[in-house]
Amino acid sequence: MQPKWKSWVHVTKLDPDKNLSPEALDMVASSGTDALMLSGTLNVTADKMRILLSSASSYGLPIVIEPSGPDVVILEGIDLLFVPSVLNTTDVRWVVGMHTEWVARQAIDWQRVVPEAYIVLNPDSSVGKVTRSRCHLSPQEVAAHAVVADHYFRFPIVYIEYSGTYGDPAVVKAAAEAIDQAVLYYGGGINSGTRAAEMSRYADTIVVGNMVYEGGAKILRETVTAVQ
Repeated sequence: MQPKWKSWVHVTKLDPDKNLSPEALDMVASSGTDALMLSGTLNVTADKMRILLSSASSYGLPIVIEPSGPDVVILEGIDLLFVPSVLNTTDVRWVVGMHTEWVARQAIDWQRVVPEAYIVLNPDSSVGKVTRSRCHLSPQEVAAHAVVADHYFRFPIVYIEYSGTYGDPAVVKAAAEAIDQAVLYYGGGINSGTRAAEMSRYADTIVVGNMVYEGGAKILRETVTAVQ
């Protein structure tokens, strides 16, 4: 049975290119987070993804892989595959090109695939640079992207990604007010319960990433408590 991902309010993102001790992974798994998302932009390989997957899968939490490209799509041993399309990229490969390459390579269990409409808003982030995204968008422009994702392309997830920096709540609010069916994800700079609570006023699901490697168990649990 698939996890009920639409009900998740807190997801922890783990980067295959970063080191996480067994004790730290124990802390993440016991924090109360709803799921583990294995995802990264730079230096992510299939071998690194499999090593992290092997460590993370022993805790019984739902496991999601969010691939940065066709080379790191792994279907064995995971619950779901969240596949991003970057709507504000200037390079069409990040909307559909990588996806067709992946589909041409392997058979797909489509029941486990969840498409994501990414809106990348930190120009200094690795994902912003790699995808060549137009990051300086107004709340109105972000809302327009969200509407296109929700009503035109019917993406089940709209993901507001500030990646490493804390975003503008007004932007997230504008996106939340613009969509009807899609689940709204927010990621970026969540390093306290206060910030998690603020963004969860508008986003359905909060994603915590860098803080796992910088903040420790207490702050991670604070972010979980703040959104539940």
